[in-house]
Parts: sequence; structure tokens; C-alpha cells
Amino acid sequence: MNPTRKIPCYAVIFTSTLSDSHEGYHVMSDRMLELAAQQPAYLGIESFRSPAKKGVAISYWEDLDAIQAWKQNPEHQSTQVLGKKQWCQNYSIEIARIEAGTHFERP
Repeated sequence: MNPTRKIPCYAVIFTSTLSDSHEGYHVMSDRMLELAAQQPAYLGIESFRSPAKKGVAISYWEDLDAIQAWKQNPEHQSTQVLGKKQWCQNYSIEIARIEAGTHFERP
């Protein structure tokens, strides 16, 4: 939980497993992070990938309209096509509304 994130907000949870043929994925992933950060109502992202090629990316948005606009972004759409064709063995997307959260940080 980011202490500065506006609540309530929405989280888009993208889980995936990379295929053996994922050359170029990391360059495109960096580009998508850059592009998402330029979108209105974008609040941030956290992502993790295991050595076994399983990953989770959670992006945060102010509202559902912002998520829909990101989904319809032409560059994002073309990246989704490449993901299905060559980079991802599988993936799933879930959307959740965040109603509350807490944060702890050691001084």
C-alpha cells in the first residue's frame, strides 16, 4: 500500500507465465510502463517475476474509465497481440476495487 495513493481506487492484476520464446518482452514491458505512466488517472504499478518465468504486475487507477482507456490505447493493444503470439504462455487479468489500506514503514 502506497501511503500517497488515493483510496478508493482500482487495481488491475495481471499474472502471466513467459513462454520460452520471449525475446523482446522486457524492452516492450519497459515501454508499457512508460506509456501507462502517461495515462490520465494512473496511480502507479508494482511488478514481480520469479526465476520460473511467472510474474504479477499490479497497476493502480483512479477509476474504471481510466482502465478502459488504457485497455483501448493503440500501442497497448498491439503489445497485447504480441504477448498472445509470442511472449506469454498464459496470462490472466483481474480488476479489484481497493476500499481501504494500511501502510507501515520502519523509521
